[in-house]
Amino acid sequence: MLPSPLEFLVPLGALESVADVLPFAILAVVLVNLLTRVLAQRSYEQAAAEGDDEAMGRYLPHEIVNVLLIVLSFGYMVVHPHGGMVLSILVLGMVISDFFEYEARTVEARNDMELDRPNSALVASVLVVAYAGYQALFFVIEPIWSAIV
Repeated sequence: MLPSPLEFLVPLGALESVADVLPFAILAVVLVNLLTRVLAQRSYEQAAAEGDDEAMGRYLPHEIVNVLLIVLSFGYMVVHPHGGMVLSILVLGMVISDFFEYEARTVEARNDMELDRPNSALVASVLVVAYAGYQALFFVIEPIWSAIV
């Protein structure tokens, strides 16, 4: 049997060996993402309070966690196509909203306005946490779910 072309790009055997742990890892990274979002907002507020809007760069730990979350959700899509696709779309939506929220914070800082909370990114994060929790902790509600469905 010929190997799939995807096998040369993605180590399918390695992904299948961690397929059971992957939802828990994604849930943990999503929760770390929430923490880094809070720390990033504090960093932006501190830079704005100092009046140094040029120093208000992207918060590197948050950006690293975003990239890690994208990679993990794409890896999850390989082993669980349906759940991985839904999770990947939610994660990409969250990262895109992060991008625009950062730009909004820089505009507010440049115009000496009070910095607002990243509301759209927070809502997107809640959706990602909810779905990642559903994927990782499905075994908790599986008996009830199976009785209904």
